[in-house]
Amino acid sequence: MAEILPVLVVEDDDALREALTDTLELSGYTAIASANAEQALAWLGKGNPGLVLTDVQMPGMDGHALLLALKSRRPDLPVILMTAYGQIDRAVQAIRDGAADYLPKPFEPDRLLATVARYFRQAGEAPASGVVAEDPSSRALLDLARRVAASEASVLLTGESGVGKEVFARYIHQHSARQKGPFVAVNCAAIPDNLLESVLFGHEKGAFTGASTTQPGKFEQANGGILLLDEISELPLNLQAKLLRVLQEREVERVGGRSAVPLDVRVIAATNRDLAAWVGEGKFREDLYYRLNVFPLEIPPLRHRPADIAPLARHFLKHSEQVVGRGGFALSGAALAELTGYSWPGNIRELGNVIQRAMILATDAEIRPEHLMLPRSTLRAAPAAVKDGGLPGDVGLKDVERETILGTLKRMDGSRRRTAEALDMSERTLRHKLKQYREAGFLDGDDLL
Repeated sequence: MAEILPVLVVEDDDALREALTDTLELSGYTAIASANAEQALAWLGKGNPGLVLTDVQMPGMDGHALLLALKSRRPDLPVILMTAYGQIDRAVQAIRDGAADYLPKPFEPDRLLATVARYFRQAGEAPASGVVAEDPSSRALLDLARRVAASEASVLLTGESGVGKEVFARYIHQHSARQKGPFVAVNCAAIPDNLLESVLFGHEKGAFTGASTTQPGKFEQANGGILLLDEISELPLNLQAKLLRVLQEREVERVGGRSAVPLDVRVIAATNRDLAAWVGEGKFREDLYYRLNVFPLEIPPLRHRPADIAPLARHFLKHSEQVVGRGGFALSGAALAELTGYSWPGNIRELGNVIQRAMILATDAEIRPEHLMLPRSTLRAAPAAVKDGGLPGDVGLKDVERETILGTLKRMDGSRRRTAEALDMSERTLRHKLKQYREAGFLDGDDLL
């Protein structure tokens, strides 16, 4: 069994400190409470938290000073600051100094739990995969993810918002040779442009006004493990050039630095955009696109994997028990039929919200259709057909492999050499597979170079 790491809560207000620890413990975390920064540092001398949640305004050592002290001792430890709206400028500086995130007060419990879940780091062994895959297309994709996990290839995860791209990225991490190394996720769309370079690549002391300490970036924090660059399409063009150099040279130069820091990081990128189209529009560098798109994995929307809906719903029933405050829920047959007949434009994220809402509305342990409150206009009679190379419900592993190879061949304008390089396979193997696809009617000979 892996050690269960606690969340260290640092808050001088007694009532708020108790409310924070209660909220965390009701959601399954272990919480350690400290009334001030000095007490927190004393506990840190003998304890090992998975995350620190600290107020900014405290007597004695404040939250910013505590952040700097923590980063000097444990640069990999995630620290989330709680701050008043009037202190947003200082919160921005805290991000530069290494804070994982900040929560403007007042905030709802759901936002607290979502932020903690994003940055919390568990000890030692990898957690359960967290992937619910009953639909044939999901099982085939999971098998493909396990196969690519064994390599060191860069992976590009694509799919609509809410399909579970980060879940698949964590699955790859857990099944890779880097599973004991860190998994660091960065949402490129959530960080202001003027902070993004420092967050990704780090900075040296004195690199800019307020840079009071040297701070390693996310690439260095992910050394020996995997870095997920989520919403990669939102990376500004000037930083795309620097990212490309980091990937090519396997080293990073911090902002204000004069020497390069060697890296041993595997990169997984994720986006809900059509990056190939963005390349054509000049919004994304073509050379970076091909560097990231070594092994593409397209995650189908939930409406294209209907066999996942019921097991996912049951998963959320169990997962939300502590948030709702009671358990033992079950879906009625009519509710299950309505769930599987809905088109799920918000995908898995929407399903989780619907289940949690239904649990709150239900007066007993049975979830019925009226508790779901699904919009009638988006109920469907049957699963929608898949287009543009998506994965239908009856697809198998060979179909996924074929779609991956033919999709890459198309992006490489029919070049077998470039396709083989992108897929990290020999040209001989590629020729053999293309011959099979041609004979089966999936490929026209005119498509090859």
